[in-house]
Order: sequence, then structure tokens, then C-alpha cells
Amino acid sequence: MLRKPEANQPQFDTVGTASAFRALRHRDFRLLWFGQIISVTGSQMQSVAIHWHVYLLTESALALGLVGLFKGLPIIVCSLIGGVIADVADRRRLMMATQSVMLISAALLTIFTLIGLQNPWPIYLLTGVASGAQAFDIPARQALLPTLVPPRDFPNAVSLSLIVFNVALIVGPSIAGFLLASWSPSFIYALNALSFLAVIFALMVMKTSGRIDFAEAQPPRVGFGALKEGLRFVRSTPIIVQTMTLDFVATFFASANALLPIFAKDILMVGAAGFGFLNAAPAAGSVIAGLAMARLGTMRHQGRVIIASVGVFGLATIAFGLSRIFWFSLLMLALVGAADTVSTILRQTIRQLATPNHLRGRMTSINMVFFMGGPQLGELEAGLLASLLRAPLSVAIGGAGSLVAALIALRKAKTLVSYDGRQDYEPPRLTR
Repeated sequence: MLRKPEANQPQFDTVGTASAFRALRHRDFRLLWFGQIISVTGSQMQSVAIHWHVYLLTESALALGLVGLFKGLPIIVCSLIGGVIADVADRRRLMMATQSVMLISAALLTIFTLIGLQNPWPIYLLTGVASGAQAFDIPARQALLPTLVPPRDFPNAVSLSLIVFNVALIVGPSIAGFLLASWSPSFIYALNALSFLAVIFALMVMKTSGRIDFAEAQPPRVGFGALKEGLRFVRSTPIIVQTMTLDFVATFFASANALLPIFAKDILMVGAAGFGFLNAAPAAGSVIAGLAMARLGTMRHQGRVIIASVGVFGLATIAFGLSRIFWFSLLMLALVGAADTVSTILRQTIRQLATPNHLRGRMTSINMVFFMGGPQLGELEAGLLASLLRAPLSVAIGGAGSLVAALIALRKAKTLVSYDGRQDYEPPRLTR
């Protein structure tokens, strides 16, 4: 049943300029959304400051690579148990705990930096702690999101959530670069610690309960059995398997971001300033696409749109790899970001609406292995291929791999191809 709008909420028409933000008429989503704007911007600022700080301490490319290792491994290792916890615990309270852990991590990083760090290991360890907290935070947040808005506004809520991330991806690094010119990284770490208070406050004043209603299912116990139930559900739901697989394959093959320094310095010859623009271009395309998707709302033939988006993603990646013109490279990277956002919004919407509430945390955690594993393994693949065949050919081959994946999905992924988005999807009923 759809909720009635609250009396004190701003009314939005289903058409017109306000329709792009219609999910914001729901108070609890609005609170979380504005809190996320502050928090995610702080996190992006800290990410830039950490890389800068590590390089100041070590002047080592390998040391910079270890930052990614300490970010990625805890998420991959902890995500599955994080999904199980998200399907047992009060999701709102779980998020308050994870946000608090990330706040403490940033605060300790501030203190250690002010005392005077001589090596990067405290940065690595605290980065790992924060990433481990994310492995519990992301399943809880994504599983909570469908409870904050009615189903008809959920695609719009997903679009607005992605817009937050991509705007932060543009604004956060820009602010961090400006502050690092005059201030120590400790100042940015402190700002990030404070930014988590925005989300914690939003969660505290929400009216929506984060508890799961187990009226139609027995509460799962934390353990292998609960994880096995989530894996069985995903495996028995073709549309989820197909979207996850397509996501992994596309991001594995087309990981151009890892090679952007080579393009900026040696191929396009635009230096550090151009490197910043190259990094921001995909996020700019993502914001534009996210706003367009938010305004469009529910669209027809969603499965085919996802596959087409992956195809465009691959073609734009090929064009970027072969480009020697700076403005055209920026345009292709923006198109890469836009295509990825269209696909991401629709994939996330399909998966969340096809998953029963009591399984959403586990489904999200399983998906994290795909969407976190694909890009990270893809960066390794792109780097190895670039060392053998040079960066442009590596990127072009990766884009071709994504394009081939889309063509195979168009032929083989029948459930995804036929998914329209307007019908109700009935998830399979599992026996325990």
C-alpha cells in the first residue's frame, strides 16, 4: 500500500520540474538524502587527502596501490556477513553504529596526523577499519531505502541517491585540492569526521523503523545457514543473476580510470590539471544522467535499456582509448559515466524490488562482491594489459569486452531482455 503524504510535506506534481525530486517529499528519505550529501562529500575529500598524505610520506607508487588494497579487501571479505547482519538487526541502528565507527576512524586519523606520522601504516589500518564498517553500512542502507519511499517513487530515490555520490565525486576532490594547498591533511580528516554527524542525526530523527517485519518469514539466525539462504535466493532468481553477472563482466573489462594518469601525462599531454578534469568527467556525465533518470521515472523495456547502456559504455570506452583530442576524451568519459549510471539505477531498482524485504541485506552484500570485485580486478587486468600492449590498446580492448558482454546478454539473458519494469515481479518462494 502506498503511504499518504504527510500534511507538512511539500507537494510535488508528477510532471514538471519538481518531478525530478519527487522522492524528497517523503520526510525520512529527505533526511537521509541531505545527510548523505554532507557525509559522502566528506568521504571523497578524505579519499583524496589520504592518497596525497601517503605520497608525501613515501613518494612510492606501490604505497599508493596499497591504499586501494586496504580499501577493497575488507569490503569483499566482510560484505557477505554484513548482509546477514543487515537482515537480522534494526537497519537504522546498524547504520548509526557503522557511521559512528567511520567517524571514530576519521577522528583517530586526525589525531595521529596532528601528533606527526612517520609512516603510512596507521593510515592503512584506519582505512581498512572504515572500509570494514562500509561492508555493513552499504547492505543496511540499500535494504533500508525501499522502506523510506513507496514503490512508485523508488526508482527516483535510487536516481537521487546516485546523484549525491556523483556530485560528491566532483565537489569533494575539488575542495580537498584547494584545502591541501594551505592546510594539513589532518584538517580534512577532521571535517570528514564531523560530516558523519549529519547522517547519524538523520537516522536518529527518522520515523521509519529499521526493524524487519518477519510476518511472512522466520527471522534468520546469524550464521552460514542465513548466508546460504541468501545465496540460494540469488541463484534461483534469474533476473538478479543476470544483472549481477553483466555488472561484473562490464566493469572487469572496462576499467579505464586506473590508467588515467598515463593518458593525462603521456598521451593527451594535459598534465595534472587535465588529469583532474579527466577524473571529474565520468562523474559529470553521471550527474546529468541521474537527473534525467530522476525526471523520467519508471520507463518501459528496462531490461533492454540496461543492456543498451552497457553497450554504449563499451563503445564510449573504446572511443576514449583511441582518442588523442582532449575535449573528445572528456566527452567520451562523460558518456561512460552517463551510461554506467543509467544501467546502475535500473539494475539496483530491479534487484531491490525483486527481493523480499527480509532478504535485501543479503542480496545487496552478494552484489557487493560483484560490483566491488569487478572494478578492482578490472584495474589489475587493465594495468597488466597496458604493460604489454600500451594503455590505449588496453582500454580499447576492455571496451570491446563490455560490448561483447552486452551482445551476449541480448541473446542469452532472456529474463532480463523481457523485463519491462511496469509489471510486478514475483520473487521465488524459498523453503527453509
